Amino acid sequence: MNRSRYLGALCSLVWQAATAQTAVVPDQQVIVTGSAIERAAADAPYAISVVDAQALRSSGPLINLSEAMARVPGLVVSNRNNYAQDLQVSARGFGARSGFGVRGLRLYTDGIPASMPDGQGQVSHFDLANAERIEVLRGPFSVLYGNSSGGVIALFSAPVREGGGEAAADIGSFGLHQLRASVAAPIGGGFDLRASAAAMEWEGFRPHSSAQKHAGGLRLGYEASADRVVVSLNAFEQPADDPLGLTRAQFDADPYQTTPEATQFDTRKEARQLQLGASWRHRFEAAGPLSESALTAYTGQRSVTQWLAIAAATQANPRHGGGVIDFDRAYDGVDARLTWRWDSVDLVTGAAVERQRDDRRGYLNYTGTVAAPTYGVTGTLRRDEINRARSADLYAQLEGQLAASVTASAGLRSGTLRLTTQDQYLSNGDDSGERKFGYTNPVLGLRWAALPGLNLYASMARGFESPTLGELAYRADGSGGFNTTLLPQTSRQLEVGAKWRSASLSLDAALFQINVDDEIGVATNAGGRSAYQNVGRTERSGAELALGWRVAPEWRTQLTLTYLDATYVDGFLACAGIPCTTPTVPIAPGNRIVGTQRGNAFAELVWQPRATTEFAVEARAASTTMANDSNTQAAPRYALLNLRASQRYALGDGVTLELLARLDNAADRVYAGSLIVNDANGRYFETGAPRSALLSLRVLRAF
Repeated sequence: MNRSRYLGALCSLVWQAATAQTAVVPDQQVIVTGSAIERAAADAPYAISVVDAQALRSSGPLINLSEAMARVPGLVVSNRNNYAQDLQVSARGFGARSGFGVRGLRLYTDGIPASMPDGQGQVSHFDLANAERIEVLRGPFSVLYGNSSGGVIALFSAPVREGGGEAAADIGSFGLHQLRASVAAPIGGGFDLRASAAAMEWEGFRPHSSAQKHAGGLRLGYEASADRVVVSLNAFEQPADDPLGLTRAQFDADPYQTTPEATQFDTRKEARQLQLGASWRHRFEAAGPLSESALTAYTGQRSVTQWLAIAAATQANPRHGGGVIDFDRAYDGVDARLTWRWDSVDLVTGAAVERQRDDRRGYLNYTGTVAAPTYGVTGTLRRDEINRARSADLYAQLEGQLAASVTASAGLRSGTLRLTTQDQYLSNGDDSGERKFGYTNPVLGLRWAALPGLNLYASMARGFESPTLGELAYRADGSGGFNTTLLPQTSRQLEVGAKWRSASLSLDAALFQINVDDEIGVATNAGGRSAYQNVGRTERSGAELALGWRVAPEWRTQLTLTYLDATYVDGFLACAGIPCTTPTVPIAPGNRIVGTQRGNAFAELVWQPRATTEFAVEARAASTTMANDSNTQAAPRYALLNLRASQRYALGDGVTLELLARLDNAADRVYAGSLIVNDANGRYFETGAPRSALLSLRVLRAF
């Protein structure tokens, strides 16, 4: 189906839903992301999806964000099946070019950023087991969250409403074992407390891919007539082997093998994090238009050590930083806002400051000589520097009624970003440097209540994405200091959409156009150092559809479709492999942006014969995904079928037993679940999981 027919069919479906004769009921999903005040998701003038706790629990063992996010249109969360690397996450193409980690998106847990000021982020500490919901914002209004906000993923923990305890166990294929426990209770005087812990082990379906994860958290809440305070403390540690990616030849020969370099170099990663955060909301009485204040403050420490597959001969280059990455990160921030309300106008004004400091070291990944190295160990120091990032932002958002059925929303976020490196290992040259950026992101939206249950909206914005500290670290000519020629990329976004709610049907549809200037890509790759360049203009256009239908009291279905046409507008030169000191491969205008998919889909059919019993079939599909800028390598399209069943038993005395059984990839399809895009070694492909079973048992005790 070509683009015009696709969009025409989508518009036709929206119109048919708008003119259907059904009883209208209010939307029950209340969101806060992207809005000046809490509001129903159906009333927001932008594309936003909510994944609730029930959907999270039914989707898997509550380990990876990828388990449930396929039901969100416009969002791609790919499971690498490699705990030594973060999930691959993109929204409308933003973040798709990240080979490792998450960038280009803003991530939050209970208002605390999981993205650093320079735009890098990670989701390994998301506590899915205790989440009340996850909100996913796409499109223009995401720019209100500052730098590198091509989309927003925000997790909200469940509040403590009553006393109770929970114990859970998960057993799955490929040696998956997980134990979880939590206890929560009001403790008097307006206070409540929750404590939780989890321990996971996984052997993996590829050699050298085992992982462990231990996590724990405390949440202390306080609520009075005008105040609500939440203090949270969480920690995790996660050692994991890294099986690396596969070349196309390896993937075709045996997709479940591990590249020999993984065992030769004993590639692996150890990560630890400790984070403390607090939020305080105060409601004002008799203070005129001043309605509420909110203050969020946080601090944390994250340590990562990673052993890479880099040959000793490569590290012999005096400019090389070694084959072991080791850093200790300290980060903190404050966000303060005031909410003002008049008869038909709501205004939020605020300020935010975020900081990170990375004490970064590099070591040889071997001992002995270059001719006879012993790999997989920590050798001699080769890098020692301090990286810093600091952002300071002011923002405002205004919402008000222009007429009885028309509401306008406008916002502005303006900030500065400073990135610095202080090199303390000068025997291989001075890599110190500093870059400063400033940005102003405006957004405007309109919502029209066209019919009872039907809202139409339009929004537009300008966005900003800075280079990260890693992307600025090296110059293409090999000299020391920051890359002074690399520019931030800017975007212009336009979105129109429709939202329909009735007694049995919910429908969200959106069309979007995004134009990006100065897109960032790889310039050179040599001696273990990647330098970046601006590759010119790119364009993203597409459509999203989310449909939920209660077919009958015991039957319901959900469908999400995404179409994305993401291409390079300008041609440029890229690297053919390593070493690459000068890019020589021409990338033609019209090539698809690396890491993006033209289409993906999710469908679910649920039969619930009684309130305590549920059976469901799920289908997931994704089109071809480009692995490199030249579009000569790609992950083939795939479709997967998943089955699940759940049962709940009331055992008496406040005890409830819940069982969940899943069979994922029931047809045992072979597919690439994720890609290491533009990998210099050509090891692009990360194999998706074969047929796998899961049995989860959860016991709840109310008291």
